[in-house]
Amino acid sequence: MARAVGVVVFVAVAACGAPPGSATSDAGGLTTGSRNPAGDAPVISDGGADDGGPSADRDSSADGEPSPGSDSSTGDASVDGEPSAVSAAPDGGAPASRFVTGIVSYTPGDCAGFGQGSAPGIVEGPPVGGGTEHGSLDVLSLGGGGTLVVTFAPNAIVDGPGPDFIVFENPFWIGGNASNVYAEPGEVSVSDDGVTWVAFPCTPVLAPGATDGTGTMPPYGDCAGWGVVYSAPGNGISPFDPGTAGGNAYDLTDVGLTHARYVRIADRTEEACPEAGPDRPTTNGFDLDAIAIVNAELP
Repeated sequence: MARAVGVVVFVAVAACGAPPGSATSDAGGLTTGSRNPAGDAPVISDGGADDGGPSADRDSSADGEPSPGSDSSTGDASVDGEPSAVSAAPDGGAPASRFVTGIVSYTPGDCAGFGQGSAPGIVEGPPVGGGTEHGSLDVLSLGGGGTLVVTFAPNAIVDGPGPDFIVFENPFWIGGNASNVYAEPGEVSVSDDGVTWVAFPCTPVLAPGATDGTGTMPPYGDCAGWGVVYSAPGNGISPFDPGTAGGNAYDLTDVGLTHARYVRIADRTEEACPEAGPDRPTTNGFDLDAIAIVNAELP
């Protein structure tokens, strides 16, 4: 089936942090039809989403199949082109810009869209981890082959000791088995200017008959999306500690960078998407919960 692609550019990016080719607006809504930093052709989209039930709401007792759920995020979009939360302190006094502060572009793939109605707030702030038993509902689904570019303006990731940032998705252990993870892998790329990108190697094994339905299996290389998320607001687990937070951690040294303002996630699953019909899901592909900067330019 040919992939239907639409580029949706959100306005939660400060004018000073927008990369070349992106669009901003002071209307508090979506700007569409704009070329994004990932290099995708401009396609007009209304940005609508059917948040009918996230792949995040996956019960480990249900053989890895998504169960009905709802989008619990209440994140607000920005106004006047400014990041929506740079002055807040969502995690024990940590500046909100240690997390995502806005979406530069969202290019949904097949059967994408859960969480879009609450974007960009749904991917801003700290992760809402579900631990080993179930995935978070606080996510934006990319769909098969979809991409998402985010900013931390006015902050940036810098190369420091150990891992520099952590990407949080919503995997869980199927049936409580640590060796059987419901994972929807995504390729992580970084950029300092929003034009030139460097990717961490992401090479999941394609397995259309995989029992979890994602079409992939380990090893995942440097893909995100397979590390269970333990950190959540109020549970005392820091989202900035790669040793305890969960998720998948990345070091800029590994790709030869010392400074990055943008992160791009590209779905690398092979999940089947129905051709059409009222039950077409909006939950396929990589589900972004949050990204935390471990080594930040502005601590």
